Amino acid sequence: MSYALSCIRLPNVIQLPNTSTSRSSFHGGDRRSSNLSLILKNDSIPTRKICAGKSPFDSESSSVAVTSSEKVLVPGGKADDSSSSRDSVETSEALLEESQILQEVAGLSMEDGGDSLNEDDLVSSQLVRDGAVESAEASVCLYTAESNTLNVVGFIPPPGTGQKIYDIDPFLKTHREHLDYRYSQYKKMREMIDKYEGGLDAFSRGYEKLGFNRSAEGITYREWAPGAKSAALIGDFNNWNPNADVMAQNEFGVWELFLPNNADGSAPIPHGSRVKIRMDTPSGIKDSIPAWIKFSVQAPGEIPYDGIHYDPPEEEKYVFQHPKPKKPESLRIYEAHVGMSSTEPRINSYANFRDEVLPRIKKLGYNAVQLMAIQEHSYYASFGYHVTNFFAPSSRCGTPDDLKSLVDKAHELGLVVLMDIVHSHASNNVLDGLNMFDGTDSHYFHSGSRGYHWMWDSRLFNYGSWEVLRYLLSNARWWLDEYKFDGFRFDGVTSMMYTHHGLQVGFTGNYNEYFGLATDVDAVVYLMLVNDLVHGLFPEAITVGEDVSGMPTFCIPVKDGGVGFDYRLHMAVADKWIEILQKRDEDWQMGDIIYTLTNRRWSEKCVCYAESHDQALVGDKTIAFWLMDKDMYDFMALDRPATPVVDRGIALHKMIRLITMGLGGEGYLNFMGNEFGHPEWIDFPRGEQHLPDGRVIAGNNNSFDKCRRRFDLADADYLRYHGLQEFDRAMQHLEETYSFMTSKHQYISRKDEGDRVITFERGNLVFVFNFHWSNSYSDYRIGCLKPGKYVVALDSDDKEYGGFDRIDHNVEYFSNEGWFDNRPNSFLVYAPCRTAVVYALVED
Repeated sequence: MSYALSCIRLPNVIQLPNTSTSRSSFHGGDRRSSNLSLILKNDSIPTRKICAGKSPFDSESSSVAVTSSEKVLVPGGKADDSSSSRDSVETSEALLEESQILQEVAGLSMEDGGDSLNEDDLVSSQLVRDGAVESAEASVCLYTAESNTLNVVGFIPPPGTGQKIYDIDPFLKTHREHLDYRYSQYKKMREMIDKYEGGLDAFSRGYEKLGFNRSAEGITYREWAPGAKSAALIGDFNNWNPNADVMAQNEFGVWELFLPNNADGSAPIPHGSRVKIRMDTPSGIKDSIPAWIKFSVQAPGEIPYDGIHYDPPEEEKYVFQHPKPKKPESLRIYEAHVGMSSTEPRINSYANFRDEVLPRIKKLGYNAVQLMAIQEHSYYASFGYHVTNFFAPSSRCGTPDDLKSLVDKAHELGLVVLMDIVHSHASNNVLDGLNMFDGTDSHYFHSGSRGYHWMWDSRLFNYGSWEVLRYLLSNARWWLDEYKFDGFRFDGVTSMMYTHHGLQVGFTGNYNEYFGLATDVDAVVYLMLVNDLVHGLFPEAITVGEDVSGMPTFCIPVKDGGVGFDYRLHMAVADKWIEILQKRDEDWQMGDIIYTLTNRRWSEKCVCYAESHDQALVGDKTIAFWLMDKDMYDFMALDRPATPVVDRGIALHKMIRLITMGLGGEGYLNFMGNEFGHPEWIDFPRGEQHLPDGRVIAGNNNSFDKCRRRFDLADADYLRYHGLQEFDRAMQHLEETYSFMTSKHQYISRKDEGDRVITFERGNLVFVFNFHWSNSYSDYRIGCLKPGKYVVALDSDDKEYGGFDRIDHNVEYFSNEGWFDNRPNSFLVYAPCRTAVVYALVED
């Protein structure tokens, strides 16, 4: 028997008696000839001169010959004479003694009193290709659609002085010691990477050395697992025989195996084969999915995932057809989850999202789509944030080539594609994740409590480890190189930057909260490195950081001393709206709204949002739910009168979103479905949970009914959801036309607590919000900067958007000279209750 998944045929597992929970086989001989030598010849993999010790990938190293313990990985078994591991040892003399490594890395401590890189962490390899050391200012490679190849277009610049931050914000000088130390650690790391790895360009291509790599002669598999005593590659290709392909370890903890092509020239591991690495570790014998695996799947009826060797024939590989769009001046992000994007209660596919959802996003007027849950995660309900396989796209939605087709289609539509990347933590799964990968608690993560996030129940990376840096930097580059993503939204950055992870801490803006002993300098340096990498290799790429703390310098270029992000998520806005919505209308304070929306650092760009996916989850409430609650289910049809609750909800839903976009930042984000007030929460399929104390947490019978998006409701022009969607579309096209989010001109002329009116200018637009629940104002004077004729550009009370049509759009508004609300000109308008109207200056 066999089962198929996305055109990959997976045979049933061969079950073994009383060995371990992993698959293996005592049966069958090796399919390869016993006399095949796997010692890599000089002409098959170029050797590299080492400036400080041997390279972790040097195949001629003495430790690459046999396993260090020579232990058989099946209890009671013995080494297979036909094993394809090497049976001879070749030694090579290092150019320098290992003691010189310590001299080079002395003083490289990354934290005040914290961890430091040692000789075991530092993989000291200055890569030499064709006899020439790669420059640290290596060429940048970007995609060219016509040839589907990479072309040289730029380079990663060397570090700057890091001093400009003090000119931008003189108050930072009081924390100069910390900030200069932070920058010195970043510069040291850049220097070490340049010296021992050939620069960030080479260092970030770890996937070309580690994991599975195909050459004309065969497949090389390498894995960093210093804690393992012995290792072997097992899978369908060798009948899960742990004695067939035993790996060898070098002194840097890298295990290696070379599999030559079959006699007919075919690959030794067929495309679609399941693979795992079996290791004898300090915590016992375990089977793990390779850390650099490019694809993994969950077999029907099984819990752990299987690694998949994904190497389709050239004619089956997706070829990109469309160039990447240019970076937009103003970023309007549609946050989307592919799996739950279907109107049906099922997991949607990359292909269906490409064909059905992307055109919708384009039509709505957004210029970017942010894809959640792309990295493989075994627990669907984690929303993609408990990543198990960092280099693999989620197999629930299709194959890697399906995802590439989706990205290419987005580019054809002119949409920038951002990936929600998770480098802040990892799943604590042992069977199919990185946790305890080599049997030790401190492999990729900090050991003990520092390596565990008690609220997220996940593992925390050790950003001071050389190989962890290689892994994460390579991971970021992989998604940009291989899948042509246009940038990232980095998740959980606050948790990364502070040892307290932002938990039970209230940030007040005091600089002592950002620059002190609670700052994880290792993590901040990593963020500086990854921003250097992304912006250097891909100049049009965008990075957005999810930071609730508001750390100063977050969105200042690295060369100037900043962390290097393009945008920070303005997370406080959504929390403020939830707080306000729990109050009576009479208790809303206009000044409170204005303060929250504008409380951001000068010259550091923000992406604002009224609500995101967090508010849509079961247990929380979206803005529409707070406003209309159960009335959404019975009174949204146009053929019956709306209730006062629905009328209020529709009016405020539009106003809240528009004022957030108008004042909240230089970019805007919306989670799919929230634009039309999606009436259902998100509840992932789940069964009952039986807790150790005997309690039972009820499930939902593993139902997908609430794990979808009802776009059909927004498309039904006989429902009031349609009007909310059309208003959101009008908002996006207003910004597209006037580019007000990126305008340097912004002035708030009125925040009237009595009238409940807010007026402000942004660009050539004047925004008028009347939050009063009953008072409408005739001949209401509005101050403005520029004289001339104004017309209605957007009206939330338009009947098309579910309003009462109280504004005449044919009226022209001419300004009068004379100071009003501290503006040199003004004009008179009608401001109905609970409306937002945008007036545009008509320039001759």
